[in-house]
Amino acid sequence: MATLLPSMTAAPPDGYLVENTTHMFSSDQSQFPYHPLATRRPPPQDVEKYSRFVKEAGLSHTVIVHSEAYQDDHRYLEYCFRHEPSANYFKGTCLFDPVDPRTPDRIAELARKWPNRIVGMRIHEYRHANEPPTAQGAPLRDRDMRSTGMKKTWQALHRLGMIAQLQMAPSHAPQVAVLARETGATVLLDHLALPARGTAAEYEDVINLSRVPGVYMKISSVADTQKALVRRLFDSYGPDRLVWGSYGSSMASFHKAVALSESLFEYASASDRQKIRGGNAMQLFRFAR
Repeated sequence: MATLLPSMTAAPPDGYLVENTTHMFSSDQSQFPYHPLATRRPPPQDVEKYSRFVKEAGLSHTVIVHSEAYQDDHRYLEYCFRHEPSANYFKGTCLFDPVDPRTPDRIAELARKWPNRIVGMRIHEYRHANEPPTAQGAPLRDRDMRSTGMKKTWQALHRLGMIAQLQMAPSHAPQVAVLARETGATVLLDHLALPARGTAAEYEDVINLSRVPGVYMKISSVADTQKALVRRLFDSYGPDRLVWGSYGSSMASFHKAVALSESLFEYASASDRQKIRGGNAMQLFRFAR
């Protein structure tokens, strides 16, 4: 990995650089406590500190992925909107129970409160598709992908011009294809669709999702050793539907991420690499150019 460490004074790459994997966590647990059903309690990443990094790195925009640590409490996301490094810098995803019949109205209400800021809803499906789903009242993950409530939530996301952002095991790919086709929703698959959580045969269904219009793949949680897999994704999804996920939160992680991106896509044209680094994300998340 030593070859992936460029000079810390290297010039930033051309084009837009859009972060869309980062979570924000307040250090003030009295004002912004983690949810009682939080699946983890991470260390702080305050928006004030992150904003200093944004300016140093020269990032174009950031989409804050609302974390399971807060469940459906979006107060810190809203705080980040009010304390962003520059006007209209942030957008964010929301998190609600995807099978709850109230969810379409709750998404719409949050979107009305923050016009053009809420770009999608994250849905977590870590379980294998053959394992039983969780019920309402449990943490907001592993709900029934085949339920009427799930379909209505996807319909609402499509109607509101938002994205269904999935962190999923590969075995859910066939149902994602069904929902995407039936609802017309745009889909973003996080972290290469977690290939380690499925078999090679199940991952073929992830590759085949590239045949469904409006399905995008996020290149994140990836290593230089996965070049062959990333090349398959490039060849199947094409350069217009790949989105680079993260540039970290420090200058050291930023330079590593840029170098890794260049290494993974060394075969792509300069214009295609610009799309993947941030150009596609600018369009997908509707940032003003």
